Amino acid sequence: TLLIDTGSSNTWVGAKTSYKVTDTSMDTGHPVSVNYGSGRFSGEQYLDTITLSDFVITQQSIGSANMSQGFDNIQIDGILGLGPTDLTRNTVSGVDSVPTVIDNLYSTGVIDTEALGVYFVPGGGAGELTFGGFDSSKTTSTVNYVPLTTTSPSSTYWGIDQSIAYGSSTILSSTAGIVDTGTTLILIATDAFDKYHSATGATLDSNTGLLMVTSEQYANLQTLNFNIGGTSYGLTANGQIWPRSLNSDIGGSSNNIYLVVNDIGTNSGSGIDFINGYSFLQRFYSVFDTTNNQVGFATTSSTSATTN
Repeated sequence: TLLIDTGSSNTWVGAKTSYKVTDTSMDTGHPVSVNYGSGRFSGEQYLDTITLSDFVITQQSIGSANMSQGFDNIQIDGILGLGPTDLTRNTVSGVDSVPTVIDNLYSTGVIDTEALGVYFVPGGGAGELTFGGFDSSKTTSTVNYVPLTTTSPSSTYWGIDQSIAYGSSTILSSTAGIVDTGTTLILIATDAFDKYHSATGATLDSNTGLLMVTSEQYANLQTLNFNIGGTSYGLTANGQIWPRSLNSDIGGSSNNIYLVVNDIGTNSGSGIDFINGYSFLQRFYSVFDTTNNQVGFATTSSTSATTN
């Protein structure tokens, strides 16, 4: 099992199950090392043939981990890196950068557009990746695209500009941040988080590190609106809470209600003032388009779901 990660670009295995050398494996002799927000790995870089659904990719760069940290609690074998190629710079000794899975699909003509469509559903249900475009059967609106931000360091990632309002009150003015399937929560700048914290009336739960609301406060939660390229993407009250059926997975109590919006750890103006993570993306279809340097979003049947 690999973590689908648009916030990094190296593909590697070995966190749980070791990489198995086969007849198609070629050891490059180059060490590889990548640091993440909550973990890291290091090992040896190989070229190998990999299969993704019906796609066969030859000469794909794969890291074989001999050390990994920070992945014990999420039960994965490694990461499928789907971020921009520039994120692989300085990760493999002796080379400038390494082609990603999508790079290779595009360069070999398997896909016509270097793009990825991502569909998630609330509560951890089965999602879908579409290489080369997006699956219109999963969307309930047109896909609205915005150009990648020019603000560093968000511009190194799948970075966009957006503002956020809680109800009608702006809590984060237009600024740069990133869209990242590999981040579980929605992280916002500390000054914006403080406004959200105050507006919701939530308390900080020491066991989970998440904001917690009462049933009455949950009933009064206002829509959290993400304004991206002139389109507002509203995260409903139910979209703002952690799936209650999964409370035990984060060390929470079954009857508590936890919020998925958390503090990024720095005030706005840092260059990455938000991370629209999995909790956002399970409510909105996303398209990561390298060919046209843009990111797109659309509503889905899960946008207003009440399953959490």
